[in-house]
Amino acid sequence: MLLDTHTLLWFLNNDLRLPVNVRQKIEETELIFVSAVSLWEIAIKINIGKLNILTSFEAIKENMNALNIQELPIEFDDSLAYIGLPILKEHKDPFDRMIVSQAMRRSLTLVSADKKLDAYPVNRLWE
Repeated sequence: MLLDTHTLLWFLNNDLRLPVNVRQKIEETELIFVSAVSLWEIAIKINIGKLNILTSFEAIKENMNALNIQELPIEFDDSLAYIGLPILKEHKDPFDRMIVSQAMRRSLTLVSADKKLDAYPVNRLWE
């Protein structure tokens, strides 16, 4: 599984927006990843004042380690897959597009509430 940025934050914060069955699937899955691009997105949004988190940014890494959530680095081939994605009028978010590229390349299930991602050939889990 590859957690979308909001999914990671909701999971770590026990946010009620994360459906109970999705939380259970995350907890039961052996290999969980978070893209480096998600961590970058969080850092950028904190820096520009678009995101307030309940803990320190450093605590995110500590919590990921404690829960055995692996950081997924961005590889050159992820960028190639990103370039090959169609640019959709309704979805141009570069962070999401890289996460989709990574999920596609590795055949990972993408855990995201964002229904717009269904326009891409990726397996999305939500509810």
